[in-house]
Amino acid sequence: MKKRNHEEVLLQGNEAVVEGALRAGCRFFAGYPITPATEISEILSVKLPARKGTFIQMEDEIASMGAIIGASLAGVKSMTATSGPGFSLMQENLGFAVMAEVPCVVVDVMRGGPSTGLPTLPSQGDVMQARWGTHGDHPVIVLAPSTVGECFDLTVRAFNLSERFRNPVILLLDEVVAHMREKVVLPGEEVVEIVNRPKPKVPPEWYIPYENTPSGVPPMADFGDGYRHHVTGLTHDVRGFPTERPDEIGPFIARLFRKISQHMAEIHSGEFFLTDDAEIAVIAYGSVARSAKRAVREARDLGIKAGLLKLNTLWPFMRAAVDKVLQSARVLVVPEMNMGQISREVKRVNQGRARVIGINKLDGTMITPEEILKPLMEVS
Repeated sequence: MKKRNHEEVLLQGNEAVVEGALRAGCRFFAGYPITPATEISEILSVKLPARKGTFIQMEDEIASMGAIIGASLAGVKSMTATSGPGFSLMQENLGFAVMAEVPCVVVDVMRGGPSTGLPTLPSQGDVMQARWGTHGDHPVIVLAPSTVGECFDLTVRAFNLSERFRNPVILLLDEVVAHMREKVVLPGEEVVEIVNRPKPKVPPEWYIPYENTPSGVPPMADFGDGYRHHVTGLTHDVRGFPTERPDEIGPFIARLFRKISQHMAEIHSGEFFLTDDAEIAVIAYGSVARSAKRAVREARDLGIKAGLLKLNTLWPFMRAAVDKVLQSARVLVVPEMNMGQISREVKRVNQGRARVIGINKLDGTMITPEEILKPLMEVS
């Protein structure tokens, strides 16, 4: 009997993240339970050992981040999952992973804040924390699914981008996407595209762990492979040793940014829905993009030329995509469950070319299609 290369299942968003992580090759998870991300830990505590992987419940989120960095340095694809308060605790070690160029995936299922806030209700308040939470000037990759299927797809993508660019990747869900259930077609593991970190192709004595390569991404040897690999959070030279020499620091930091900036086309992903002739463009992400799509359909039924740009990549920001919708749009509507964290970036790209309208909500309830349709009708 021929083996099927796909499986149709009913999954919750958090469950789809688990399936994506396992198929992407994740074999180490360290985390601390926190609503609304706890299901990820619970399921991996059973499924990872069954695949000869390792699950550890750590004492806190600081230790969780340190553990996945250590596992990744040893050559194991690693992940943690948390929500806003725990994500805040991870920031120092997240910066360490950026500086030491350690691939890893961090899932942040956003809930209402600040502080303990609304533990069981949705928010999109961590968008700027995901970009600027760790101190210093640094590159970052942040992905945001809006469907359960995308929870699977973007988790796989998160691991692949992390390995490809030797950089932490953050998967930013909101509580609605994490806990909704939808039918998902899971591909067989043999057809899932897998990217692994670049390995050194030279003898150990020739290995330069932070070499300035044309791609900006140096090869990475695993601990235990016989290669000398000094790791530090301090600014370091090409061999990993601390340095304060400007002629070494400048090129190093520039390379950290270059390895992301020169590969934007590989990192950016999103959806253009009815935007070719749209005079009013909605720019949305996460669960709000679902309401936005419905609002755009209803606007079209009313004869309003509306379209949707759905952002699956939040950082680096999809400037070129916004520029594209601005070719026809005279109004940009940006609905989000915060006080305008992505709309600030939209305005930065827009530079006065179109009117920008923000729809903001912080009360723990979703932005509905009706709340998006109303301004579409008002400006049409």
